[in-house]
Amino acid sequence: MPNPSNTVERYLATETATVYTAVREFGYEPCSMRDVRSFTPGKKLVGPAKTLRFIPPRADIMRETHKGELSPEYLAMGSCAQGDVLVIDGLGKKHSGIGGDIKLLHLKMQGAAGLVTDAAIRDLNAVSEYGLALFAGGRTVTGGHPELDPFEANCTIQCGGVAVRPGDLVVADDDGVVIVPECIITDVINYVEEHEKVEEWIKNRVIEEKVAPGKYYPPTEELIRKYHSEISKINK
Repeated sequence: MPNPSNTVERYLATETATVYTAVREFGYEPCSMRDVRSFTPGKKLVGPAKTLRFIPPRADIMRETHKGELSPEYLAMGSCAQGDVLVIDGLGKKHSGIGGDIKLLHLKMQGAAGLVTDAAIRDLNAVSEYGLALFAGGRTVTGGHPELDPFEANCTIQCGGVAVRPGDLVVADDDGVVIVPECIITDVINYVEEHEKVEEWIKNRVIEEKVAPGKYYPPTEELIRKYHSEISKINK
């Protein structure tokens, strides 16, 4: 089993756009969230997902789920370990809050790395001080009612049009949010690291030869073989 901290470090050193390309290459699409953006600019987020699903409010269901510290939102946040990311299905309600200053304090207490939702975050200025990387559909002064209510923790959800399961890897920065299915986390980072080395090699050739990038980009299998051949000669 790969070392989780080493895996996170490897992903942090790569470009999220390249991760997106790799996940698609392995046949997992959609993998990039729509209408979800960073509210902590410059802060990259990489970590295993914990999940929370919201549904439209309904009186009988709310009577069953509103259990104080045992309510679904606190079960989800309480399940977060150091470095985890809580991903919340907020039904794309960009003007409805899934939590604010007091509730989201729980994530800071658990040592979570960040929060991703396709709904809105309330009290954003206060929440930003918790050190979390925050990605959301919007910011708001309102709570979730009458559009949203927390229903289920750590189940398969959608967020921003992407399926997310607990254990998937969240990779996000100012460019967007990508979900890497748990079953291909190692395969994707191996692909990404090689792809970025090939692209750097291509950039250097383009600059040295003063040619249009189209001469080498996008890279063909033959070009990748040529890259490996040159690198192996250098490393001998």
